Amino acid sequence: MAWFFLFIAGIFEILFAISIKLMNGHRNIPWTILFYISIIGGFIFLERAARTLPIGTAYAVWTGMGGVGVTLIGIFFLGDSASPLRLFFILLLITAMVGLKLTSAQ
Repeated sequence: MAWFFLFIAGIFEILFAISIKLMNGHRNIPWTILFYISIIGGFIFLERAARTLPIGTAYAVWTGMGGVGVTLIGIFFLGDSASPLRLFFILLLITAMVGLKLTSAQ
């Protein structure tokens, strides 16, 4: 269950970061509401995952999911760069998260 909780926390992390971009200084109310819900949800599920997983692993995967997810959303929906070098580093982040999962006792 810990990895499931961590996955959910990562989804909230992605929503949190995207909300920062789109809430327009708290003027866009739906994105502002999502911002606060995702902060709370992300921390709740991260805490649940960290009860079992090593905190370093949980935190690294949580932030890694956020980084990869937000970068991909930026590329596909917000016009961010998709240079080969940038995609290579995203792949490195994914590889690192898989490596942490494979070397975790849980």
